[in-house]
Amino acid sequence: CIFTTAKQDYAKKILDVLDPKKKLIRLCLSQQDCVCARGCYWKDLTRLDRDLAKTVALDHTIQGFPAQADNWIPVPMWSGDPQDEELLHLAPLLEQLGQAVRTRGLGRGWVP
Repeated sequence: CIFTTAKQDYAKKILDVLDPKKKLIRLCLSQQDCVCARGCYWKDLTRLDRDLAKTVALDHTIQGFPAQADNWIPVPMWSGDPQDEELLHLAPLLEQLGQAVRTRGLGRGWVP
């Protein structure tokens, strides 16, 4: 699942690059699926209709997930560098989380 505060047309362009064959990403939520409070958009993970104890969110800012801070794992902001492999460094952690029975709370305060 991809959940972004970007507008839907921009999110679709990103998905076309990330998953051109449409085989990896089953769901894309965009700005229209976000909560808007005081002019700021944030992602409400409850809209995924999934067990939050088994859900993590990767983002460069916690402001995107104020209601689910325990699910957040910080990542550096992507600058467009095609050589950026930052997410690959998280693969071992994500694999561990995928095998864990309960993930909620593991992300808080964790800095890659």
